[in-house]
Amino acid sequence: MINKRKIGLTGGIATGKTTVSNYLKNQHKLPVFDADIYAREAVQIGSEVLNQIVKRYGSDLLLPDRSLNRPKLGEIVFTQPQEKQWLEAQIHPQVRDRFLREIAALPEQSTAVLVIPLLFEAQMTDLVTEIWVVSCPGDRQIQRLMERDRLTLDQARARINSQMPLSEKCSRADVVLDNSSTVAHLIQQIDVALMQDRDNRK
Repeated sequence: MINKRKIGLTGGIATGKTTVSNYLKNQHKLPVFDADIYAREAVQIGSEVLNQIVKRYGSDLLLPDRSLNRPKLGEIVFTQPQEKQWLEAQIHPQVRDRFLREIAALPEQSTAVLVIPLLFEAQMTDLVTEIWVVSCPGDRQIQRLMERDRLTLDQARARINSQMPLSEKCSRADVVLDNSSTVAHLIQQIDVALMQDRDNRK
């Protein structure tokens, strides 16, 4: 029996990971640890990572309050794969360390959710005991991303294309949550997956 059930929640950008994690947190009262939050903390004002970013790209990447201009950095990394790789090499080790500390503090026989959008790309699958992938049709994913982040079609496609294909993530998942219908349908799938024992799914 697994002492600590660690659900690795991932998927494509704008496929519905936040909807799933919020439900698991609010309805099932599970602790949720989010890689995006840790990544933002890694580039906060005064951090070594932010200093390295400024050293590489210049102070134009900073807002008037000296914090990171994330949209401007996004324009660089989502169109230049080598720059995205460099940035992730600075941030991912710190994100991994935060997850390890949170996992170590969990009580035995507990269940936690690790939201890691780049679970496969960042090679963090060893941190979890099972993998849930949230999926939705490509056209809906693009539309959600454009509306959520106010992006053009080309910008949305660039962000989606910078990640591992969603189909490949689904092929490597223990659970695929289909978010192509209603929220109620998605929730039903979450409840079923949470009740199932991982070993029985294999």
